[in-house]
Amino acid sequence: MLKHFAVALAALLAIGGSVALSVWGGEAKAAPGDGQDLAGTLGALERQSFEAWKTGDRAFWTSFLSERFVGWGSSGRLDKTSAARAFSGADCRIVSYQLSNEQVSPLTSDAAVLTHKTEVDGLCGGKELPPASYTATVYVREHRQWKAAFRAQSAIVDPMKATKPASSNDWTGGPTRSDADTQALLVRETALWTAWKYRDAKRLGELVGTDVQFIDIFGDHIGTRTETLKAWSGEGCDVQKFEIAGAKATMYAPDFGILTLRATVDGKCFGQEVWPVWGSSIYVRRGGTWVWSFGINVLAGASTL
Repeated sequence: MLKHFAVALAALLAIGGSVALSVWGGEAKAAPGDGQDLAGTLGALERQSFEAWKTGDRAFWTSFLSERFVGWGSSGRLDKTSAARAFSGADCRIVSYQLSNEQVSPLTSDAAVLTHKTEVDGLCGGKELPPASYTATVYVREHRQWKAAFRAQSAIVDPMKATKPASSNDWTGGPTRSDADTQALLVRETALWTAWKYRDAKRLGELVGTDVQFIDIFGDHIGTRTETLKAWSGEGCDVQKFEIAGAKATMYAPDFGILTLRATVDGKCFGQEVWPVWGSSIYVRRGGTWVWSFGINVLAGASTL
């Protein structure tokens, strides 16, 4: 029940060609087609990035992050410059970390998403970090090198004990962009939210891809299409309306992009108010149609990065 409660409150779906794989090991600079294992390659990079965070290696992030990086930090949406500053660990004291439950989803020939449970013992800004979160990192291949194009974490918490972040209503990301890419992805995004509002299982099935990976606002990870569609089309939520604001598309190829946004909901799920969400949806164009291929939500104002 708690898992489905958390999924319902998250207010987003996710899709993708996901496969459960072990990720640690392999050469960090290899790419698919180079005779190296994709999961091992990305896993090695992921582990290097967490080690750089632990040791405060600022130089690492210059080459690790894509120039078009987008993600979420404690203050909102991040670009490469703000992410490098946030991820450098300069204000952190990390005693230890452990990554587990790895899952890699190939998105295109030059993009994939890696998710994992992240356990950390440490402090940032003088505050203790959540002991466990779920992390998603999207990797893109640029000039035969894998770069991090996106990263976000959602702390693992009991939905019945969660508290609304103090800065939940703050937003510094500006209005929804008017460019063609943002508007095209926003049409699909709005359709998904509408299908969720009306618990329209048939429509949801039409909008999502073959397989699903999703991380919700309480750090729950769902790895199958069937489980996600069942949770999202089930009873439990009474939604009067929703609003998507500050939407922005970051494009990495003509057939691949990430839509980041802030969402608010007027309604309740299992008797609980639905708090503002910072949402991220990965879209892949298949057969001329944009398909939602992965998603992660974090409580607005509560990013653990």
